[in-house]
Formats: sequence, C-alpha cells, structure tokens
Amino acid sequence: MPETGSSTGKLLLRALKGEKLAVPPIWLMRQAGRYLPEYRALRAKAPDFLTFCLTPELASEATLQPIRRFSFDAAIVFSDILVVPHVLGQRVEFREGEGPALAPLVDERDIGKLELARVAERTRPVQETLRQVRAALPREVALIGFAGAPWTVATYMIEGGSSRDFARTKRWAYADPRSFAALIDCLVSATTSYLLGQIEAGAEAIQLFDSWAGVLPETEFRRWIIEPTRRIASAIRARHPAVPLIGFPRGAGVLYETYAGAAGVDAVSLDSTVPLAWAREHVQTRRAVQGNLDPVLLLTGGSAMAVAARAIVTALRTGPFVFNLGHGILPETPPEHVTALVELVRGGSARA
Repeated sequence: MPETGSSTGKLLLRALKGEKLAVPPIWLMRQAGRYLPEYRALRAKAPDFLTFCLTPELASEATLQPIRRFSFDAAIVFSDILVVPHVLGQRVEFREGEGPALAPLVDERDIGKLELARVAERTRPVQETLRQVRAALPREVALIGFAGAPWTVATYMIEGGSSRDFARTKRWAYADPRSFAALIDCLVSATTSYLLGQIEAGAEAIQLFDSWAGVLPETEFRRWIIEPTRRIASAIRARHPAVPLIGFPRGAGVLYETYAGAAGVDAVSLDSTVPLAWAREHVQTRRAVQGNLDPVLLLTGGSAMAVAARAIVTALRTGPFVFNLGHGILPETPPEHVTALVELVRGGSARA
C-alpha cells in the first residue's frame, strides 16, 4: 500500500484507495440530521420526510450544513435508503415518532408490480441534489452517495417497516428462495441504476448500507449479502473504476472478514462491536476500514469519548483508515460533542 504523502487529492478518497495517512479523514454517518438545530428549522419547510429528501434545494442544504459547522472531510448526500422502494412504486410513509411504514410485499405477484423501469427517472431529484452539493463544496471535501443494500431494503419491503426478528423476510427467503431471489435481483438492478446516476451527478465515493446483515446465518449471508453486493460493485467498477465503494454489513461479526474478501468493496465500515485488534488483523489487511465509535459515546462526550476515540485511532492508523461511528449520530447528541470529536481526531490528543 502507498505510504503517507505518496499521492495528492482528497483525504477520504486517498484512504479508501488504500493509503495510510498520518491523520485519518473523518465523517460521520447521519451527520446531517435532527441533532442540528439548523436541520430542524430546514426540515419544517417540507410537509413530509420523503418530500424533503426529493426536494433538491432542501436536501442539498441539509447535506452542506454539517460541512459548514464541522468541516468534515466528506459530505454524504441527504437522502434515505427507502427512496428505492418508493421509486419502485411501493407505498412508503415516515410517521412521526414511529419510523417508516410500507405497504408490505406479500408474494411474488407483488414483486411483479414493482416499476423497475421508472427508477432512473424518479431518482433525478437526488442527482440534482448531488450536482448542487458538488458545486458548493470546498475543494478538499469529498462527496459520498449511498443506497441501502438489497437484503436490508428487502426486509423493509416485506416486513412493512423495521422488525425485531425479520421472521417474514427470512421465512420467505428460506421457504421460496427462487421468488425471493427475484426480489433481490430487482433490487440489485434498481440500486445499481440509482448509484450509477449518483456517480454521474457528482458522487466521488459510494456507501452501501446493509443495516440488517447481521441477522443471517453464514450460508444465507453469502447468498443474500455478499453476492448482491459483489454484483453491484462489479457493475459500478465496470463504468467507474476510480470510484471507491464502502460496504457496511452491520452486525456481521466474524463474517466481516469473509465480506471484506469476497464482496468486491474497496472499504469496510465496522460497527461498534467489532474488536479493534481483530479488525486490524482480519479486515484491514484486506481492505481499508472505516469506523467505529459507539454513537452513545459521542452522545456522552467527555473523557469516555476521548479514551475510545484514542483507542480506535491508535489501533487502526497503521493501515488505511477513515474515522467514523459504528452507526448513525443519535438525535439527542449535543453538536459541541461532534466539534470536540473532530478536533480530537485531527489533533494530537487522539494519538498514542
């Protein structure tokens, strides 16, 4: 891997391509959101969350707010993983205090009703958001696009929202893998089209969020997590070989190593439960890694946050590494804790 200072360019992209940097780049999942007072004021301008996501003037402003406040090394476009079911024609609502609610898919006939041909047209507002953000970003800040990975999006589409046990989705996959594969194939195609559109509109890196990857046993993990991700990565690389792909199979445990070797991604984002020494030995030797501060430590702040951040930087700075959380910022997080974390990671106090 290239040594520090061997290339020029945006720090995030250098790290994702395998470069070891003296100070890791930092961005945070859900860095634009309810913990920011300026976001809450902006969100009030749209009647519902999906309208907000698909209004470029609002979504681009939300994307830029944390860059202005914290000077992160990357902006991630403001959107939601459930944009894909929405543009496929499934009914999606976000209910205040309850989270997402979808009209659940019941059988193969429902899969046949999904409007794959309309994805490119219906996701144009996200592309316009990316164009506006790219034009406004400081030169040194990278722009990340994203989507939900097929397995995770499928769980929402079948369960009708989040779930504790994902029994309906897993039962469908176990009992009728042929028709479940048809849904995954549809989502691979839709996600690939969506991400290619984001790249063509200005995204310089892509993250695939597989938030519920950890609920599957190994055989199914390989079939429904790794293989669809590999297909998406291959399609992106064929068109845009220079654009790095970050995979986030949250909760994968020891299967993070398998994922790093087989999924075709350039970097692996780690959840907060992954041991640092294990990650360094089993994942970072294969791919760049990203992570993995517990969001509750960011909420807590102070010495607890500082000790944990120092441990992460010390453990992972010997290889290609991007500092991030193990999941998204919690809405109750004080913004000053984020300021302190950025200063800590960039300053001497995060180093051994």
